[in-house]
Amino acid sequence: MQLTINGTPRSFDRTIRTVGDVIRALDLEGKRVAVEKNGEIVARSRYADTTVDAADRLEIVGAVGGG
Repeated sequence: MQLTINGTPRSFDRTIRTVGDVIRALDLEGKRVAVEKNGEIVARSRYADTTVDAADRLEIVGAVGGG
């Protein structure tokens, strides 16, 4: 499956079906990230339920703390 993540085309195997699967595949599980799918914010509580299809565009940003 081909997805665009943060403007870069990425290929994933066919087991990727949800935003949650993408987050796990990118080793971002448990990290503070925000996801936008095709211009719509995806609530963290919906990652496991939000499906992804070939040609979807995801923007994934991580929170950075400072001090």
